[in-house]
Amino acid sequence: MQKRRLGKSDLEFVPIAFGGNVFGWTADEATSHQLLDAFVDGGFSFVDTADVYSRWFPGNKGGESETVIGTWLKKDPSKRDKIVLATKCGMGLPSGALSAKNIKESVDASLKRLNTDRIDLFQSHKDDKDTPQEETLSTYGELVKAGKIRFIGASNFDAPRLAEAAKISKEKGLPRYESLQPHYNLMERGLFEGALEDECLKQGIGVIPYYSLASGFLTGKYRSEADVGGAQRGAGVKKYINPKGMAVLKALDDAAAKAHATLAQVALAWLLHRKSITAPIVSATSLKQLDDVLNATTLELDPESLAAIDKASAPA
Repeated sequence: MQKRRLGKSDLEFVPIAFGGNVFGWTADEATSHQLLDAFVDGGFSFVDTADVYSRWFPGNKGGESETVIGTWLKKDPSKRDKIVLATKCGMGLPSGALSAKNIKESVDASLKRLNTDRIDLFQSHKDDKDTPQEETLSTYGELVKAGKIRFIGASNFDAPRLAEAAKISKEKGLPRYESLQPHYNLMERGLFEGALEDECLKQGIGVIPYYSLASGFLTGKYRSEADVGGAQRGAGVKKYINPKGMAVLKALDDAAAKAHATLAQVALAWLLHRKSITAPIVSATSLKQLDDVLNATTLELDPESLAAIDKASAPA
């Protein structure tokens, strides 16, 4: 399996990122540890989480995902050198999300929960227009020098703000955002393609999209509202049950049949064919699900299948 480099950093990994949003939510600690073991044993290494995961679950307050990863690393410290560990801060705060004070406090709290002495990729979870970008980037520079973080990334930034950050980094000699984590999949191409994708290509910024399978819709298991039922991500799936959604699933069905693959593998392989994409982020709550998505890295789609999927999923 060929590795890809993230932006201009020295972080390289097989191009699937494990999304830790399920740890402490739909995957308990024991299951999460089992999944992480299987992920690493399979030759994969990029693990992505955030300080707010999984605050939305009743009884949780945030930090549960990082804590689960930390207990996994405590059981076998040798695993730390086998993974690229990524986390984020700044989501959910009314102001000052990316201020020097909040970033420093967040990094220290994440290091403690993760049971590690460094974070490979620390990401600004969302833009903070109340804090000067130079303050944010300067703070990251201090933390890089201190050895607490190695590289930085951004999530949910628009193209102008990403360009502004790149300009400040270059002019002031500060760390640059090596990655962008956008909402991007076959059902949401318009959120990324265009100015934002162009900026990432221009700056050589690696892209690690979240919701790669559109909350599970692109696995093909939701083809009517009756299929949604009480699914954890039901609200996020219902909006795709329309003529366009069915056309995308038909294109995936045809490609999957031709390639002897699953719809999830085809949807992820389509992302991996995009020039801008470094690695899609995927989540799994069982070994079967994990095995399915990991096999996407070896799937080659023929030009006809790619063209049909492009046509069915084209943004309005």
